[in-house]
Amino acid sequence: MLEPSRQYTADPTRYESMRYVRSGDSGLKLPEVSLGLWHNFGDITPFDTMCQIAFTAFDNGITHFDLANNYGPMTGAAERNFGRIMHDYLRPYRDEMIISSKAGYEMWPGPYGGVSGSRKYLIASCDQSLERMGLEYVDIFYHHCMDPETPLEETMLALEQIVRSGRALYVGLSNYDGPTMRKAAAILDELHVPFIINQNRYNIFDRTIERNGLKEEAHALGKGLITFSPLAQGLLTDRYLDGVPADSRIGHDPRFLDKNALTETKLGQIRDLNKMAQQRDQTLAEMALAWLLHDETVTSVLVGASRPQQVLDDIAAMNNTEFTQEELDKINEISSR
Repeated sequence: MLEPSRQYTADPTRYESMRYVRSGDSGLKLPEVSLGLWHNFGDITPFDTMCQIAFTAFDNGITHFDLANNYGPMTGAAERNFGRIMHDYLRPYRDEMIISSKAGYEMWPGPYGGVSGSRKYLIASCDQSLERMGLEYVDIFYHHCMDPETPLEETMLALEQIVRSGRALYVGLSNYDGPTMRKAAAILDELHVPFIINQNRYNIFDRTIERNGLKEEAHALGKGLITFSPLAQGLLTDRYLDGVPADSRIGHDPRFLDKNALTETKLGQIRDLNKMAQQRDQTLAEMALAWLLHDETVTSVLVGASRPQQVLDDIAAMNNTEFTQEELDKINEISSR
């Protein structure tokens, strides 16, 4: 195990191959591939492994590390573990990093820590996140989900205070639909709050943001879009081409795929997409990531990793992001069956 004695030195060539994209009309650039810390930075993962994943990401130009108050397991663990990595190894590089967090889903017991967009919850949670990570501020702070029980103005005013107080540099919205995001953007614009990005699930199989107006509105308003679950929790890989492996966590771990997701129809889609990927000289995972990266409305793609090599595999998708119209049409046809 590494000792926290500044033994980590970032690769001096780390910015040579990564591409960086402005988030909408803002001045902030994000790497095309960002690291999400949802699954594998909880207490069930060895600390050494977490360090090596973070180092591999940063050494290859991934400057953006995305967290939330409830990431783990257990809740709060990912921020606490990332804070330890920052303190022990990455602190000298803080100004080269984009660190984001979120609040909105259930976090602590009682009426003030459940699913909420209240001023009480958002500001308290932001303070807790900063304390867990040992940071003075985050670069982006998101409201994690829509809350129909809280007036939208209250939620946006809470985000405004978080920025004005120096707790965050920018704000984002996550899991919003198009119409609600537009209303929120209007309030934030009036308050002169730098709302620059939306975070939503988007992949070849999940086109929700194409149907609920989010993707169209984000483009029209000049807001960035960072997408999560690019591999549909493993469906868009070769892992399930021949059915469910014996060591699969499907049905045993709520963080992973539901056992009912692997229907015969879905398996047929996966096999057909895999054939396309082979024709492109890519793995299915690489093609799924490349499909997102080719989209000019997508600022960055969030990937997760359980080992360092997965980070490198995901970055490899940047090598071929060109698609013919015939290929795009074929992907749409397969995914809509």
